[in-house]
Amino acid sequence: MLDVEKIRAEYPILGRTVEDKPLVYLDTAATSQTPRCVVEAIDEMYYCHKANVHRGVHTISQEATDLVELTREKVRDFIHAASTEEIIFTRGTTESINLVASSLGDMLYNGDEIILTVMEHHSNIVPWQLIQRRKRIKLCVVPINDQGELNLEAYEDLFGDNTRFVALCHVSNVLGTVNPVKEMIDIAHRHGVPVLIDGAQAAPHNAIDVQELGCDFYAFSSHKMYGPVGVGVLYGKRHWLNTMAPYQGGGEMIGQVSFERTTFAPLPFKFEAGTPDYVGIAALGAAIDYIQRLGLENIAAHEHQLLEAATTGLMSIEGMRIFGNTPDKGAVVSFLVGNHNSYDMGVLLDKLGFAVRTGHHCAQPLMARYNVDGMVRASFGVYNTLDEVHRFVEAVRRVAALLG
Repeated sequence: MLDVEKIRAEYPILGRTVEDKPLVYLDTAATSQTPRCVVEAIDEMYYCHKANVHRGVHTISQEATDLVELTREKVRDFIHAASTEEIIFTRGTTESINLVASSLGDMLYNGDEIILTVMEHHSNIVPWQLIQRRKRIKLCVVPINDQGELNLEAYEDLFGDNTRFVALCHVSNVLGTVNPVKEMIDIAHRHGVPVLIDGAQAAPHNAIDVQELGCDFYAFSSHKMYGPVGVGVLYGKRHWLNTMAPYQGGGEMIGQVSFERTTFAPLPFKFEAGTPDYVGIAALGAAIDYIQRLGLENIAAHEHQLLEAATTGLMSIEGMRIFGNTPDKGAVVSFLVGNHNSYDMGVLLDKLGFAVRTGHHCAQPLMARYNVDGMVRASFGVYNTLDEVHRFVEAVRRVAALLG
């Protein structure tokens, strides 16, 4: 099992106070904190290897390039992709999904249909709606039951002659529901339809094997997996990446340019226009090393213990409503107490030192499904302790009493 106190020593922010109270950080689903080893990797890049990548013949440029490509290999191994050519670096899950939506959008026709789910983050809804401004496509939505489980029968019924694509989250950022993505991918492929998986909430907590899943695309973010902000990954099957047009044009992604025509670079560089955040990419490599050292199974077991303790404790509070009650859910708990406003609860919890997320969590259609304006969400990371969970439960009980 994990030595959590030793782990916490790697995160200086966890030693600070908020409102003269010890900080308890319970917002890892929004962005995780960053250990010293990752920050040191950033320092190392700026102090010793800062030069543009893939373009220079001098030593420093070659060093920076090697570190970026080493991270690409680490990502390939982390998600068990077949080739580094299938690993595209982006600014985050949002840009990864926009890349796919924009490039595939050119291949869609009026009347085509895209299948989404009601629990999607806005970053997996709005890009497809932007395509609707150019093409008269239809968005078809998979419903859920009250426990937060997708209706797979309704999902399969949505497929028809005009279905062209499926995009869904691996794990809900609100409910913690771990969707049966392997089964859903298999269903889609039986209908000849490719699938994109939003893995932002899954990659930091669960072992991912994109070849076993069979997904056509998989997207996730560095900043949710103990890495730097502004870096993301898009995995795509080589067939689709070769078929799709580039999302952006500029330097590095070209083969030959003239005013008459341009040819594009081979994969993966075809989709990496301009100077990348090579400092952040190298630091993502350090974050992957960090996760591998701790072990994803150990991280998942620790977070599940925290989730169970939080759920049991919160359910003892009068008027408690927890949203998302599926087995083996991710390490998030979203709730309301009676009719108390989530924002009011969040502000009062902050006064007690507890950092939680409130509001619609970029999932307004899901809020509408549950007929609420927002929820309070606590999400756990490798650095949280059972003591913090117990203190959090008592803080929620106290805040609920204060709100009357």
